[in-house]
Amino acid sequence: IRFQFAELTIYHFINVRKVITKEKGSLFNVKVWMKLLVKKNTPCYGNKNRNRKLEDTRMKIVIINGSARKGNTLAAINAFIKGASEKNKIEIIEPDKLNIAPCKGCGVCQCSKGCVDKDDTNPTIDKIAAADMILFATPVYWWGMSAQLKLIIDKCYCRGLQLKNKKVGTIVVGGSPVGSIQYELIDKQFDCMAKYLSWDMLFKKSYYATARDELEKNKDSMNELEWIGKNL
Repeated sequence: IRFQFAELTIYHFINVRKVITKEKGSLFNVKVWMKLLVKKNTPCYGNKNRNRKLEDTRMKIVIINGSARKGNTLAAINAFIKGASEKNKIEIIEPDKLNIAPCKGCGVCQCSKGCVDKDDTNPTIDKIAAADMILFATPVYWWGMSAQLKLIIDKCYCRGLQLKNKKVGTIVVGGSPVGSIQYELIDKQFDCMAKYLSWDMLFKKSYYATARDELEKNKDSMNELEWIGKNL
């Protein structure tokens, strides 16, 4: 067995004497060198698979931004990302920038085979199906979620069977006080989806903001969303 001695750290050299003295072994004793080279969380030769597995422990989070403007919903998303990005892989889906036709209810997908539409539907839904966690973020339009977000949710039907048992969070931003029924209506809709698909609903947050930069100026709300992201 050939070892790359030049790559050994000072830590390994210091411990060579200890191991040899303790076990009365040879410098070429395989067991001795494996103890030195394969240290937990230490990048080294023979440990590439271990390092790859450590990287793969990060969650894949897909955020669906139901807002077409740079305002309060985006501010909420950015605060969440600030807390979550260090330990997770994050991708944002912006429906308003995609070419996605509405669901026609044709049934060809059989809730698992993907959509027949030759647009951005399948690449988008594939990302959602591959995610460990989905964050739905939306402004309130007419007491409900935005059309942009609803479009994506409707097209999720084409891979519905692959969306079970996901971790899920929701962020809703409206122009009425949080006690308004509009937030309850949106929450109940997500509750129904969560029950049907056995989702693990991690959090549901609602915020009241009218001016475009109002939520961003609300430090308590920004800190709360950052904390949620950091403590997933």
